[in-house]
Amino acid sequence: MPKDLTLAVVDDSPALEGVGASRAGFLKAAVVAGGTFVTGGVLIGGLPKLSAGAASAAQDAKILNFALTLEFLEAEFYTQAEANGRLGATLGEFASVVGAHERAHVEFLQGALGGAAVSKPTFDFGETVKNEKAFAQTAQALEDTGVAAYNGQAPNLTKETLGAAASIVAVEALHAGWIRDINRPTLPAPAALDEAKSMKQILAAVKETGFIKS
Repeated sequence: MPKDLTLAVVDDSPALEGVGASRAGFLKAAVVAGGTFVTGGVLIGGLPKLSAGAASAAQDAKILNFALTLEFLEAEFYTQAEANGRLGATLGEFASVVGAHERAHVEFLQGALGGAAVSKPTFDFGETVKNEKAFAQTAQALEDTGVAAYNGQAPNLTKETLGAAASIVAVEALHAGWIRDINRPTLPAPAALDEAKSMKQILAAVKETGFIKS
């Protein structure tokens, strides 16, 4: 697994209807303008290696590629859970709505990254997509981790890309609040300030799942 990982979450949700295409174009222009795209980006074990440094178009691209990898993971998690047909009405609705969002995120990021987008990894979710309790706990962990990781990496994005991503990540936070509400007595909003996660913390969380196989 790579030693340095970062995450930016970019969403193409219904809340952005009518601006998704222009935003995708803006992001694509922002991360490819003026130079080689994703210079030095290396995919190891399904995750792109990222280097901390001053915000730049190249670093934006690396961060967006890691976001794409995480979106692949989330999209596939919800898709498989739905396909197994073992979720009740409440969790089934959550998986259907959020799964559609995550699949839209994948398409959005692929469009923004163009030919430099990373390939979809291979995943193994085990019992987490076959058991309601395991699914609900895993969904909460994935959504919480994604939001915390974005908060931690926001300073590493250029102003232009951050401006496009900042309003979009709110939808991912809504996902986190929704599953937390389902998982009562977990509080949907447990704290006044959201915690940011470092690269090292996110790497440990992703590695611990064992979901990404290649």
